[in-house]
Amino acid sequence: MRVLTAAAAALAAMLAPTAALAHGPGRPEALTVVAQHLNNPRGLAFGPDGALYVAEAGKGGSGPCFPGPEGGDSCFGTTGSLARIKNGQVARVLTGLPSLADPDGSGAIGPSDVTFFGIGFLTTGLGANPDLRNQLPAAGKKLGSLYSFLPGSLAPKFTLRKVADISAYEKAHNPDGGETDSNPQSVVPGPGGLAVADAGGNTLLGVTPKGGISTLAVFPDKLTPAPPFLGLPPGTKIPYQAVPTGVAYHAGAYYLGQLTGFPFPKGAAKIYRVVPGHAPTVVAGGFTNLIDIAFDAHGTLYALEIAADSLLSDAPSGTLLKVVPGHAPVTVVSGLTFPGGLTIKDGYAYISDCGVCAGGGRILRTHL
Repeated sequence: MRVLTAAAAALAAMLAPTAALAHGPGRPEALTVVAQHLNNPRGLAFGPDGALYVAEAGKGGSGPCFPGPEGGDSCFGTTGSLARIKNGQVARVLTGLPSLADPDGSGAIGPSDVTFFGIGFLTTGLGANPDLRNQLPAAGKKLGSLYSFLPGSLAPKFTLRKVADISAYEKAHNPDGGETDSNPQSVVPGPGGLAVADAGGNTLLGVTPKGGISTLAVFPDKLTPAPPFLGLPPGTKIPYQAVPTGVAYHAGAYYLGQLTGFPFPKGAAKIYRVVPGHAPTVVAGGFTNLIDIAFDAHGTLYALEIAADSLLSDAPSGTLLKVVPGHAPVTVVSGLTFPGGLTIKDGYAYISDCGVCAGGGRILRTHL
């Protein structure tokens, strides 16, 4: 199952931002809307200029169109962008980036995350076999890759430079041995370069400053009871993919959260600790459909669920959780609408909400 697009296609009628946001016990303060009217906002990060940058997956375009994962079409356009938010003002500093979306612009795949490591880095998703890019216009070749850019005052104009073709690596190596499928998501700096979570390839990849790619970890399929609507014999178990999404770096290790693929089993998502050269270890479990994770300045881990009751629930809503070792996670915010990304700065969490909405996406802020 493709990340986000399957959910958006099945639940298109529920894309309006919800007003039923709530805080956990002892958290009475309201959420602040930092920015709105964004197109499928996903990953976000603060730049060296103090501005908040948001990867907007865009809203597709007029085509060409291809069959989507849930039927219907997914159409190509160049509506993806990178938004810069500072002093309450929103400016799109990179535009014309590739985007694949439903005809109404929802559930887009395009720019997926942004981070900074001296300069800026941006990932673009794909959510398909890398060969799909051969059927797209020239701008479509930018999908499935990692790029760098000079932000703010470091350059008079924002321009992209390709660092690594993540989807080509999946095509050539297919580390998990399954279907050839690539969807670069979260990116974070670490020792010697960056790490990129490929949700389609079920891998965490290392990328050197010169663009060399290596496999840091592979996350295998697991088994879960088949949903009744599949009509399979009672007790039948079916595989689901790991679908790694959010990645963070802390105290000498990468931490990675997983969305889990169809049938999106409730409570099956985990957070892994990855030390290059060693097998991943589980540090927390019991989550549902994680889309991002982040550490605060004190080393406390937070996890963002895109759908706390599973993407197959009748009314999925997202939740921000505080991860407490040895205890159940603490709810910080609930009632989110398909959130797409998380970052933390100065005691505040910033969340891209309605991350599958064309024009309805927004950035929310809450004090931690």
